[in-house]
Amino acid sequence: MTRYWIGVASKDHVMRGVEGGFCQLCHGKAQPLKATRAGDGIVYYSPRTGMRSGETIQTFTAIGRIEVGVAYPFDMGGGFVPHRKNVAFLPAHDAPIQPLLQRLSFTKGKKSWGYALRRGVIEITAEDYALIVQAMGVANLESAA
Repeated sequence: MTRYWIGVASKDHVMRGVEGGFCQLCHGKAQPLKATRAGDGIVYYSPRTGMRSGETIQTFTAIGRIEVGVAYPFDMGGGFVPHRKNVAFLPAHDAPIQPLLQRLSFTKGKKSWGYALRRGVIEITAEDYALIVQAMGVANLESAA
């Protein structure tokens, strides 16, 4: 059964993952990646352009499919060894979350809608994923679904 996920990261970090064809969740922790399986959909939400600075953007910034394989450690130097999984990212454009707030099940009717995203990763419904796919202008819906 296909599952769908939102990972939360600054846009600069998301773009490194897109360029490298990988995802990291919750600052590189292995445990959140263990729940994902090959074929699962993943979308990234970026509250800001930079991790501790930058412009507030509140935007979905990347979307793709988890590829076959297990989470693997990657030595980034300086003692930081996050865990990653490979992702086939899809051509898409950024999509602000604001127009979707009253349509997404995890934000609808919630004044403090960002609270659900504070954990760094959440599982979402297929319907929520489809709304985000559409908002991001993914041309090939079969590769996203």
